[in-house]
Amino acid sequence: MIARLTIGRLLLLTAALMAVLLVAGAVLTSIALGDGRKARHTILDVIDPAILRTMDLATAQDAQRAAIAAHRAEPGAGRLTAYRAAVTAERAASGEIARLVAGQEFGEPVTAALTRLGVASARWRAEYADPVAAGGSGDERAGEVRQAAVHAELAALRERLADVHRTGGAAVNAGAGRVYVALAIWTALLVAALGVLAVVLRTAVLRPVNDLAAQVGTVAAGDFDHRVRVRGPAELAALAADVDDMRGRILAEWRTAQHARRRLEQQTAELRRSNSDLEQFAYVASHDLQEPLRKVAGFTQMLEQRYAADLDDRARQYIAYAVDGAKRMQKLINDLLDFSRVGKVGGALEMTDSGEALRAALRDLAAAVEESGARIEYGGLPQVYANGPLLTRLWQNVLSNAVKFRSAEPPHIRIGAERDGEMWVFSCSDNGIGIDPRHTDRIFLIFQRLHSREAYPGTGIGLAMAKRIAEYLGGRIWVEHGDTETPGTTFRWTVRADPPVAPLPGSGADDDG
Repeated sequence: MIARLTIGRLLLLTAALMAVLLVAGAVLTSIALGDGRKARHTILDVIDPAILRTMDLATAQDAQRAAIAAHRAEPGAGRLTAYRAAVTAERAASGEIARLVAGQEFGEPVTAALTRLGVASARWRAEYADPVAAGGSGDERAGEVRQAAVHAELAALRERLADVHRTGGAAVNAGAGRVYVALAIWTALLVAALGVLAVVLRTAVLRPVNDLAAQVGTVAAGDFDHRVRVRGPAELAALAADVDDMRGRILAEWRTAQHARRRLEQQTAELRRSNSDLEQFAYVASHDLQEPLRKVAGFTQMLEQRYAADLDDRARQYIAYAVDGAKRMQKLINDLLDFSRVGKVGGALEMTDSGEALRAALRDLAAAVEESGARIEYGGLPQVYANGPLLTRLWQNVLSNAVKFRSAEPPHIRIGAERDGEMWVFSCSDNGIGIDPRHTDRIFLIFQRLHSREAYPGTGIGLAMAKRIAEYLGGRIWVEHGDTETPGTTFRWTVRADPPVAPLPGSGADDDG
């Protein structure tokens, strides 16, 4: 049943039950309070005022008796006035008592006693008081008998009102007791409602949540095959199903990642073996391949020197071609070796003075700069996270490109650097022949040339080497073109300003090759 209900519906049902219980308790308490208020109203507004009017009635009767006795002893008009005023007061008190008890449960007995008192008092006046007031002597013996009857009826009235007062007090006490009982019942119902709410929360919410937390903890502890299932409200059951689906997806992705990691480890091992083979090849190329080329060039030049007198111009031209081809082959092999060794030798990355790297490159290019009449402008350059020899080689390749591909005017090269977040952006601008935007992507490919070797000598590795170095240092390199007013080319590349939080790939921190 609970599994088909949502937490909201469970709480709504519990709240409705609590409301019913509280309303029932409130009704019982209201009834008890109403009974108590009615009883107190009867005593305070009916019985107590009636008792006070009874006292006024007795006072009026005493005043009548005293006035008649005084008039009999010494007749006088003032005494008769007092007598008549006392009679009026008696009748007013009797009328007020009758009005108060009218409609009450005890009204008839009290009214009957009040009537008997009025009859007795009227007979006393008729048989004794009125004759004395008229100037007669009156029957004193009859007056005493009638006065005794009045006193007896007044005592009976008082006793009747006293009984009614005691009955009303008992009703007030009983009402107060019922209020206490009602409050106790209301409190018990409230406690019961809170108990029901606690049971519902514990059964429908807390226990399933704790169960879910325990199962999630089991999965987090390493039992990834444990299925998460919870019996409880619809929301928690759906949440458990979602968690289990997420566990299944994570488990599948983890197993896929494990498989990929094993494949990566295998590929890494194969790459290490391949790198070892490449290093062995580089050693062979640097020694075994260059030695025959040196012999070809050397013996060809010796042949030209020894038999110079017997050679015609065409033979000398052929010998020059052979020597030049051997030297270019040596240069190509050296450039390929340098290209393959980027990041393999030369030390790890560290904070490096880019200005010192630039000056080292200019020293290597001093002859070419002087021969071309190049003017190179640069200011202060920053410290960067790089490798000194590689940064020098990058400067050398970019500057060599600017000097080589010059226009009719002497080269004018401007060098700058500006900070961009975590990187320094370097720039090298020239006034040379420029690069066709269609060939922007080609210039950074190895052995790609845009001009003939006769027009601009070289192996076509320089910019490819610059790109490889820039990427190894954690940056990139690109080219920007000039326009008709400002011809030339601007190369820009980025280098890290500070060491990264994690070592860069191939930075030498944990390089096995």
